[in-house]
Amino acid sequence: MSEYDNPETQPRLQRTTGDGGTVAVAGSRRVAIVCAMEREVAGLVKGWRVESAAGGFKRYRVFENERATVVVAGIGRAAARGAAELAWQRSHADVLISAGFAGETAGGLRIGGPYTAATVIDAETGASFPTLFGLGVLATSAVVLGADEKRSVYDRYGAQAVDMEAAAVAEVARQHGAGFLAVKAISDLHDFPMPPMGRFVDDSGDFHAARFALWTLMRPAQWGAVRQLGHNSAAAARTLHQSLAALLQAEDLRSAGLDGGKLGLR
Repeated sequence: MSEYDNPETQPRLQRTTGDGGTVAVAGSRRVAIVCAMEREVAGLVKGWRVESAAGGFKRYRVFENERATVVVAGIGRAAARGAAELAWQRSHADVLISAGFAGETAGGLRIGGPYTAATVIDAETGASFPTLFGLGVLATSAVVLGADEKRSVYDRYGAQAVDMEAAAVAEVARQHGAGFLAVKAISDLHDFPMPPMGRFVDDSGDFHAARFALWTLMRPAQWGAVRQLGHNSAAAARTLHQSLAALLQAEDLRSAGLDGGKLGLR
Protein backbone atom coordinates (compact mmCIF):
# COMPACT_ATOMS: atom_id res chain seq x y z
CA MET A 1 0.00 0.00 0.00
CA SER A 2 1.41 3.40 -1.00
CA GLU A 3 1.11 6.52 1.12
CA TYR A 4 -1.56 7.79 -1.28
CA ASP A 5 -3.72 4.70 -0.71
CA ASN A 6 -3.68 4.94 3.08
CA PRO A 7 -6.41 7.23 4.45
CA GLU A 8 -4.62 7.45 7.79
CA THR A 9 -1.76 9.37 6.16
CA GLN A 10 -4.03 11.78 4.27
CA PRO A 11 -5.05 14.79 6.38
CA ARG A 12 -7.95 16.52 4.65
CA LEU A 13 -8.74 20.23 4.81
CA GLN A 14 -12.25 20.47 3.41
CA ARG A 15 -14.47 23.12 1.88
CA THR A 16 -18.28 23.05 1.96
CA THR A 17 -19.92 23.06 -1.47
CA GLY A 18 -23.16 24.75 -2.44
CA ASP A 19 -25.14 21.53 -2.01
CA GLY A 20 -23.85 20.92 1.51
CA GLY A 21 -21.16 18.40 0.53
CA THR A 22 -17.44 18.74 1.06
CA VAL A 23 -14.39 18.47 -1.16
CA ALA A 24 -10.79 18.09 -0.14
CA VAL A 25 -8.41 21.02 -0.33
CA ALA A 26 -5.56 19.06 1.17
CA GLY A 27 -4.33 15.54 1.40
CA SER A 28 -6.55 14.18 -1.41
CA ARG A 29 -5.72 10.67 -2.59
CA ARG A 30 -5.69 11.76 -6.21
CA VAL A 31 -5.96 14.88 -8.32
CA ALA A 32 -6.88 15.09 -12.00
CA ILE A 33 -5.21 17.62 -14.29
CA VAL A 34 -6.52 18.78 -17.66
CA CYS A 35 -4.23 20.69 -20.03
CA ALA A 36 -4.59 21.74 -23.65
CA MET A 37 -1.19 20.70 -25.02
CA GLU A 38 1.27 18.00 -24.04
CA ARG A 39 4.18 20.46 -24.01
CA GLU A 40 2.51 22.24 -21.08
CA VAL A 41 3.08 19.19 -18.87
CA ALA A 42 5.85 17.26 -20.64
CA GLY A 43 8.34 17.73 -17.81
CA LEU A 44 5.81 16.69 -15.18
CA VAL A 45 4.63 13.44 -16.78
CA LYS A 46 7.99 12.10 -17.95
CA GLY A 47 8.12 8.42 -17.01
CA TRP A 48 4.40 8.16 -16.15
CA ARG A 49 2.13 5.46 -17.59
CA VAL A 50 0.58 6.67 -20.85
CA GLU A 51 -2.25 5.50 -23.07
CA SER A 52 -4.87 6.72 -25.52
CA ALA A 53 -8.45 6.73 -24.22
CA ALA A 54 -11.81 7.60 -25.74
CA GLY A 55 -13.87 10.36 -24.17
CA GLY A 56 -16.79 12.20 -25.72
CA PHE A 57 -16.15 12.95 -29.39
CA LYS A 58 -12.39 12.17 -29.54
CA ARG A 59 -9.50 10.17 -28.11
CA TYR A 60 -7.26 11.75 -25.50
CA ARG A 61 -3.70 11.13 -24.41
CA VAL A 62 -3.75 10.13 -20.72
CA PHE A 63 -0.85 10.03 -18.24
CA GLU A 64 -1.14 8.48 -14.78
CA ASN A 65 0.90 7.73 -11.70
CA GLU A 66 0.04 6.87 -8.10
CA ARG A 67 -1.17 10.37 -7.27
CA ALA A 68 -2.55 11.95 -10.41
CA THR A 69 -4.29 11.55 -13.75
CA VAL A 70 -3.34 14.00 -16.50
CA VAL A 71 -5.42 14.28 -19.68
CA VAL A 72 -4.21 16.27 -22.70
CA ALA A 73 -7.40 17.82 -24.03
CA GLY A 74 -6.61 19.91 -27.05
CA ILE A 75 -7.62 23.54 -27.34
CA GLY A 76 -11.01 24.99 -26.46
CA ARG A 77 -14.07 24.37 -24.31
CA ALA A 78 -15.49 21.26 -25.99
CA ALA A 79 -12.20 19.38 -25.91
CA ALA A 80 -11.55 20.44 -22.30
CA ARG A 81 -15.01 19.40 -21.14
CA GLY A 82 -14.60 15.92 -22.61
CA ALA A 83 -11.12 15.61 -21.13
CA ALA A 84 -12.28 16.72 -17.69
CA GLU A 85 -15.12 14.19 -17.71
CA LEU A 86 -12.72 11.44 -18.76
CA ALA A 87 -10.22 12.48 -16.08
CA TRP A 88 -12.85 12.38 -13.36
CA GLN A 89 -14.36 9.07 -14.50
CA ARG A 90 -10.91 7.44 -14.42
CA SER A 91 -9.80 8.91 -11.09
CA HIS A 92 -12.85 10.11 -9.12
CA ALA A 93 -10.39 12.76 -7.97
CA ASP A 94 -11.15 15.10 -5.10
CA VAL A 95 -9.73 18.02 -7.10
CA LEU A 96 -9.85 18.80 -10.82
CA ILE A 97 -7.14 21.18 -12.04
CA SER A 98 -7.20 23.20 -15.25
CA ALA A 99 -3.50 23.71 -16.02
CA GLY A 100 -1.85 25.45 -18.93
CA PHE A 101 -0.80 28.67 -20.58
CA ALA A 102 -2.71 31.93 -20.19
CA GLY A 103 -2.49 35.37 -21.73
CA GLU A 104 -2.24 38.59 -19.76
CA THR A 105 -5.08 41.04 -20.42
CA ALA A 106 -4.14 44.49 -19.13
CA GLY A 107 -0.57 44.76 -17.84
CA GLY A 108 1.14 43.91 -14.59
CA LEU A 109 1.96 40.23 -15.10
CA ARG A 110 5.21 38.80 -16.41
CA ILE A 111 6.10 36.14 -18.96
CA GLY A 112 6.46 32.76 -17.29
CA GLY A 113 4.85 34.03 -14.12
CA PRO A 114 2.52 31.67 -12.22
CA TYR A 115 -1.16 32.56 -12.07
CA THR A 116 -3.44 30.57 -9.74
CA ALA A 117 -6.83 32.24 -10.03
CA ALA A 118 -9.37 32.61 -7.23
CA THR A 119 -12.25 32.86 -9.73
CA VAL A 120 -12.81 31.64 -13.29
CA ILE A 121 -15.40 33.39 -15.45
CA ASP A 122 -16.84 32.11 -18.72
CA ALA A 123 -16.47 35.17 -20.97
CA GLU A 124 -19.28 33.98 -23.24
CA THR A 125 -21.95 33.35 -20.61
CA GLY A 126 -20.71 35.29 -17.59
CA ALA A 127 -20.90 32.16 -15.42
CA SER A 128 -18.53 32.37 -12.43
CA PHE A 129 -16.66 29.50 -10.75
CA PRO A 130 -14.77 29.92 -7.46
CA THR A 131 -11.61 27.88 -7.02
CA LEU A 132 -10.36 26.25 -3.83
CA PHE A 133 -7.74 28.98 -3.49
CA GLY A 134 -5.86 31.57 -5.50
CA LEU A 135 -5.84 35.25 -6.32
CA GLY A 136 -7.38 37.24 -9.13
CA VAL A 137 -9.72 36.40 -12.01
CA LEU A 138 -9.15 34.22 -15.06
CA ALA A 139 -11.58 34.50 -18.00
CA THR A 140 -12.19 31.68 -20.47
CA SER A 141 -12.67 32.79 -24.07
CA ALA A 142 -13.98 30.81 -27.06
CA VAL A 143 -11.27 32.18 -29.37
CA VAL A 144 -7.66 33.37 -29.30
CA LEU A 145 -7.79 37.04 -28.32
CA GLY A 146 -5.83 39.99 -29.65
CA ALA A 147 -4.80 43.04 -27.65
CA ASP A 148 -8.12 44.91 -27.98
CA GLU A 149 -10.18 41.86 -27.07
CA LYS A 150 -7.99 41.16 -24.04
CA ARG A 151 -8.53 44.69 -22.79
CA SER A 152 -12.28 44.30 -23.27
CA VAL A 153 -12.28 41.13 -21.14
CA TYR A 154 -10.37 42.96 -18.43
CA ASP A 155 -12.78 45.91 -18.49
CA ARG A 156 -15.84 43.67 -18.38
CA TYR A 157 -14.78 41.07 -15.82
CA GLY A 158 -11.65 42.39 -14.11
CA ALA A 159 -9.80 39.33 -15.38
CA GLN A 160 -6.03 39.72 -15.30
CA ALA A 161 -5.56 36.68 -17.55
CA VAL A 162 -7.44 34.68 -20.18
CA ASP A 163 -7.42 31.09 -21.39
CA MET A 164 -9.71 28.85 -23.49
CA GLU A 165 -10.41 25.84 -21.24
CA ALA A 166 -10.71 26.54 -17.51
CA ALA A 167 -14.45 27.29 -17.35
CA ALA A 168 -15.26 23.97 -19.01
CA VAL A 169 -13.15 22.06 -16.46
CA ALA A 170 -14.82 24.04 -13.66
CA GLU A 171 -18.26 23.01 -14.92
CA VAL A 172 -17.33 19.33 -14.74
CA ALA A 173 -15.84 19.76 -11.26
CA ARG A 174 -19.07 21.42 -10.08
CA GLN A 175 -21.18 18.68 -11.63
CA HIS A 176 -19.31 15.96 -9.73
CA GLY A 177 -18.87 17.87 -6.45
CA ALA A 178 -15.10 17.98 -6.85
CA GLY A 179 -12.83 20.83 -5.88
CA PHE A 180 -11.42 23.00 -8.66
CA LEU A 181 -8.15 24.84 -9.23
CA ALA A 182 -6.95 26.93 -12.18
CA VAL A 183 -3.14 26.73 -12.26
CA LYS A 184 -1.74 28.73 -15.15
CA ALA A 185 1.47 30.34 -16.39
CA ILE A 186 1.65 33.48 -18.52
CA SER A 187 2.77 32.88 -22.12
CA ASP A 188 1.81 36.19 -23.77
CA LEU A 189 1.37 39.75 -22.56
CA HIS A 190 -1.54 42.10 -23.20
CA ASP A 191 0.12 43.84 -26.17
CA PHE A 192 1.72 40.80 -27.80
CA PRO A 193 1.03 40.63 -31.58
CA MET A 194 -0.47 37.15 -31.50
CA PRO A 195 -0.32 35.24 -34.81
CA PRO A 196 -3.68 33.85 -36.00
CA MET A 197 -3.28 30.57 -34.09
CA GLY A 198 -7.00 29.85 -34.08
CA ARG A 199 -7.16 29.10 -37.78
CA PHE A 200 -4.88 26.09 -37.24
CA VAL A 201 -7.06 24.49 -34.54
CA ASP A 202 -9.58 21.96 -35.85
CA ASP A 203 -13.06 21.18 -34.51
CA SER A 204 -11.68 18.56 -32.11
CA GLY A 205 -9.30 21.07 -30.56
CA ASP A 206 -6.12 19.72 -32.13
CA PHE A 207 -3.48 22.23 -33.24
CA HIS A 208 -1.94 21.52 -36.64
CA ALA A 209 1.68 22.50 -36.08
CA ALA A 210 2.89 21.54 -39.57
CA ARG A 211 0.30 23.78 -41.26
CA PHE A 212 1.18 26.61 -38.92
CA ALA A 213 4.91 26.16 -39.62
CA LEU A 214 4.28 26.31 -43.37
CA TRP A 215 2.13 29.43 -42.97
CA THR A 216 4.87 31.06 -40.89
CA LEU A 217 7.61 30.11 -43.35
CA MET A 218 5.82 32.04 -46.09
CA ARG A 219 5.47 35.18 -43.92
CA PRO A 220 8.85 36.52 -42.71
CA ALA A 221 7.10 39.41 -40.96
CA GLN A 222 5.71 36.85 -38.47
CA TRP A 223 9.04 35.16 -37.67
CA GLY A 224 9.91 37.43 -34.75
CA ALA A 225 6.54 37.03 -33.03
CA VAL A 226 6.52 33.25 -33.51
CA ARG A 227 10.07 32.95 -32.18
CA GLN A 228 9.16 35.08 -29.15
CA LEU A 229 6.05 33.02 -28.50
CA GLY A 230 8.19 29.89 -28.51
CA HIS A 231 10.53 31.39 -25.90
CA ASN A 232 7.57 32.58 -23.82
CA SER A 233 5.88 29.18 -23.95
CA ALA A 234 9.07 27.44 -22.83
CA ALA A 235 9.27 29.74 -19.79
CA ALA A 236 5.59 29.15 -19.02
CA ALA A 237 6.05 25.37 -19.30
CA ARG A 238 8.89 25.45 -16.77
CA THR A 239 6.68 27.38 -14.35
CA LEU A 240 3.79 24.94 -14.78
CA HIS A 241 6.11 22.02 -14.11
CA GLN A 242 7.27 23.63 -10.87
CA SER A 243 3.75 24.58 -9.76
CA LEU A 244 2.13 21.22 -10.51
CA ALA A 245 5.02 19.22 -9.06
CA ALA A 246 4.74 21.25 -5.85
CA LEU A 247 1.00 20.52 -5.66
CA LEU A 248 1.49 16.80 -6.16
CA GLN A 249 4.23 16.64 -3.53
CA ALA A 250 2.38 18.69 -0.91
CA GLU A 251 0.48 17.04 1.94
CA ASP A 252 -1.65 20.18 2.07
CA LEU A 253 -2.32 21.69 -1.36
CA ARG A 254 -2.11 25.17 0.12
CA SER A 255 1.44 24.51 1.29
CA ALA A 256 2.59 24.33 -2.33
CA GLY A 257 2.95 28.11 -2.27
CA LEU A 258 0.30 28.89 -4.86
CA ASP A 259 -2.28 30.22 -2.40
CA GLY A 260 -2.47 33.78 -3.69
CA GLY A 261 1.15 34.64 -3.02
CA LYS A 262 2.38 34.12 -6.56
CA LEU A 263 0.61 36.17 -9.17
CA GLY A 264 3.66 36.70 -11.36
CA LEU A 265 3.52 40.48 -10.98
CA ARG A 266 6.24 42.54 -12.58
